[in-house]
Parts: sequence; structure tokens; C-alpha cells
Amino acid sequence: MKRSEALRALIARNCKIYFRDKGVFLPSLLAPLILLFLFIAFLGNVYRDSIRNVVAEAGFSISGRAVESIAGGWLVSSLLAVCAVTIAFTANLVMVQDKVTGRVDDLNVSPVSRHILALSYFVSTFAVTAIICLAALGAGLVYIGIAGWHLTCADVFLAIADTLLLTLFGTALSSLVCRFIRSQGGVTAVQATVSSAYGFLCGAYMPFGNLTPWLRKILMLLPGSYGTGLLHEHLMGGAIDALAKEGAPAEAVEGLRRGFDCSLDFFGKTVPAWVCFLVLLAAAAILIAIYVALCAVRKKRR
Repeated sequence: MKRSEALRALIARNCKIYFRDKGVFLPSLLAPLILLFLFIAFLGNVYRDSIRNVVAEAGFSISGRAVESIAGGWLVSSLLAVCAVTIAFTANLVMVQDKVTGRVDDLNVSPVSRHILALSYFVSTFAVTAIICLAALGAGLVYIGIAGWHLTCADVFLAIADTLLLTLFGTALSSLVCRFIRSQGGVTAVQATVSSAYGFLCGAYMPFGNLTPWLRKILMLLPGSYGTGLLHEHLMGGAIDALAKEGAPAEAVEGLRRGFDCSLDFFGKTVPAWVCFLVLLAAAAILIAIYVALCAVRKKRR
């Protein structure tokens, strides 16, 4: 069997195993929708009040429709920033289960090389995570449309690109971490830790403007923060810019952009969107390089 055929067969096999396990697939598919509902139900009013306060400080009155549009963009972008990483850890259950059940030993003694096997796990994890996250993005766009649509076609395509890039980062991170996990309990513990902490570390649950300066500087050193900033910019930036066209003061517009992380600040300097993109891409490339190096070292030892 050719390497390309073996790779396609293994990718298809990993994806089928994941989607056939309804106890894993259905919760991971419903998790973004449940999280979006929880955001709207419990945090929506907090963000709406914050938006009104920022604008009121500049002496400008904002309509309820505009508030809903900005808050909707924030909620959806925060949801995607978290799910792109947490779902990647769930999708990597296939690799861990193969270790637990011993199926990986059967695959290792087959004619398929080990680096093809490792690549198949990576690609299938990315594919599964991308499918679920893009479905969540579609649901989020429907919600933004109901709240108040201010997105352009470019914003939508950039949001898709941001989601895929964050998925690549999440896949690389989860693949590297799960490489060292050999038990079902281990991956469950890692999933619980990532699910509970990552949203705060990447600025998805709370804007960096509400944090203390020293903590904000530390979190700005993490690549996930830049992925969240990209999604904020492309999903809520249009609604904020619409306020400027309605005559909102520049102070109100700038306050919203900085207060809700559309414009990230790195030690006093504004970080452009293209820099955020490069930082996240570089982080994903470094994680992938480490993952490949670990696979190569293990193959050499064997």
C-alpha cells in the first residue's frame, strides 16, 4: 500500500471511530451550543452593561440594537476561541484510546510506518475539530444576524480563517500533550483542566481590560490571546465601527475596541491583526515541530 493511501485510510478510520462514538461525538457537538446559551443567559447582561457604561462615559447614547450586536459578536468570538482548543483535546481521544486498548501496538507492527500513523492522528483531529467549530461558527453567525448584522463578506471569511488557524493551534497543542498520556483518566483530567482554565487565560471569559496590568502583560505572552483577539476584531469590529458612522465620539469607539480586546495592547503598543495572525501561526508551527521531533525520536529509539 502506498503511503498516501495508507494515510487516507488511517484518517478515515480515526474519524469514523470518533463519529461512531455517540458518547463522545454528541457532547462535543452540543458543547458549543450549550456554552453559547450559557454565555447569553448568564454573562450577556454583564457585557451589555459594560458596553453601555463605556459609551456613557463618552457622553453618547447607544441603542439597544447596537448593544445586542456588539455583545453578540463578543459572545460568539469568545465561544469559538475556547472550543477550537478544548474540542481538539476531545478529538484526540482516539489516539489515547488506541494506546489504552493496545490497538496502537497492532498498528505499529503493520507495514504502515509510525510517522504516517502519527500524521493520521494529527490530521483526523484537525478535521474533526474543524467540522465542529465551523458548525458552531455557523450557529453563531445566525445569532449575530438576529442580534444585529454588521459583518461584511470579508469579516465572515476572516472569521473562518481565524477559526481554522485556532483549530490548527489547538490540534498541535492537544497532539503534543496527548502524546504523553496513556490512560483514559489522564486525558479526562487534562480536558477538565483545559476546559476550566483556558477560557480565562486566552481572554475569552473576561476582557483583558478588566484585569490587573501585571496579569494582562503575562497573558499577552500566550499565543491563544492573539487568536481570541482576531475573532473579536472580525466578529464585533464591524458593529463598533458602525457606531462611529452614527456619530459616536472617537473616545467611545476606541474605548469599546480596547475594552473588549478588538485592539490588543502589548506593553503599550497596539498589535495589528496581521501580527496576531503571525504569532498564532508561529506558535502552531513550533508545537507541530516539537510533535514531529518527538515522533522521530521515538521511532529512532525503537
